[in-house]
Amino acid sequence: MIRERRRYIAVMIDSERAPSRGGFVRAIYGSLLRLYGEYGMSQANLQLIEYNSEKRYAIIRCSHKALDKVRASIAMTTKINDKPISLHIMHVSGTLKALRRRIKLFHEKGENEGCVSPSAE
Repeated sequence: MIRERRRYIAVMIDSERAPSRGGFVRAIYGSLLRLYGEYGMSQANLQLIEYNSEKRYAIIRCSHKALDKVRASIAMTTKINDKPISLHIMHVSGTLKALRRRIKLFHEKGENEGCVSPSAE
């Protein structure tokens, strides 16, 4: 049996107040469902791995084949519980260990220096 390849996405949450964990999950799932339907959502195999409301970031796991769809749905999320929000992808990695290292670097060096531009991925 072939193991499914996964990608881990670090998402920075930009809002006045950090949303609840459940509200965040519902917003991402809803955005993916609106954009790609049930079939696209089933391909994504989306799961929230970690949610930190203090540092305002989340780690999401998805299938490597659906990475572009998940990135688009994250970018299209503009409201959670009728409150404006902006979600930014900090980094994408194939392993959780490397992603957590990048998040640590991101918070130590500042928001712009620790982040990788989309063209460098």
